[in-house]
Amino acid sequence: MNAITQGKRLRAKSLTLLGLMLIVLFLLDIGLGSVRIPVSDVIKTLLGQQIDNSGWQGIILKIRLPRAVTAILAGAALSLGGLQMQTLFRNPLAGPSVLGITAGASLGVAAVMLAAGTVTTTFSIRELGVDGSWLIIIASTLGAATVLMLILGISFKIRDNVVMLIVGLMVANITIAVVSIWQFFSDPEQIQEYILWTFGSLGGVTNEQLGALAIIVLTGVILTFFLSKTLNALLLGEDYAQSMGLNVKWARVAIIATTSILAGAITGFCGPIGFVGIAVPHLSRSFLNTSDHRTLVPTCTLVGGILMLVCDIISQVPGSQTVLPINAITALIGSPIVIWIIVKRKNLKASF
Repeated sequence: MNAITQGKRLRAKSLTLLGLMLIVLFLLDIGLGSVRIPVSDVIKTLLGQQIDNSGWQGIILKIRLPRAVTAILAGAALSLGGLQMQTLFRNPLAGPSVLGITAGASLGVAAVMLAAGTVTTTFSIRELGVDGSWLIIIASTLGAATVLMLILGISFKIRDNVVMLIVGLMVANITIAVVSIWQFFSDPEQIQEYILWTFGSLGGVTNEQLGALAIIVLTGVILTFFLSKTLNALLLGEDYAQSMGLNVKWARVAIIATTSILAGAITGFCGPIGFVGIAVPHLSRSFLNTSDHRTLVPTCTLVGGILMLVCDIISQVPGSQTVLPINAITALIGSPIVIWIIVKRKNLKASF
């Protein structure tokens, strides 16, 4: 009992430490950028107090606060999506995009941005803005939902998770091929707009859209928390899970649907963001040395937010007007993390 109690206390302390790191990085992300704002002024503004520089107050509330909150939501959503996919398929390389959900969202956006250059489409995009356009978000959501319905339909007929993984990858490849052909017949300006969207952006979410994104992501996070015991059972094998009374077919549907909500929402609002969903679950397992999803779910939520805040700080190149593509930064940060964990643990399959 003492060992179990000590283990719980250690994990509680670790989660507290991660929470404090998240808060510190959140404040730094808001304070750093092309214009450096003291953390004390950031805290005063967030608490509703007045500061001497009213211009800074506008920058914090209208630009940097939504961006920082979006970074946390994106990190948490993609990390939990990756955790669920790795557990479902018992594959250390599985991520939230493995079932083609991200590719489906990209197809929906391509349908708008590359749609024959019609006057209506061009006007809508230019008026609403590529990054902050509800038109783009709706198109992305519909694309992801279409692929989700296809995958869920297939999941009822295919029991083998490995086959499901292969089918998901093939669906993603088909979707990417369709987008590539569409790009080939599109105008250079349309292609440029689409490519800019694929770079990913945390700064395109407005205050109005942030509320919708937060509700969707928090719903997905809560659902993942409720699936913790189901994910633990699946780690022990489907036969064992069924012997415990788990309906594996419906559990698979619930996991796929939850991951699709998380990954689809982030892709729709922020564009495709890679590597976070693969790297963070491994980092969390390595940090706490556990495969218990009751611990991994909150850990991934915090670590995902921390990693995205770090990537966002780097992408803004503090002290300069340059803002680097977030997708490139997550790849630069996420890939070394995965390599480091592979070298350190040597056998990633031990966690599955």
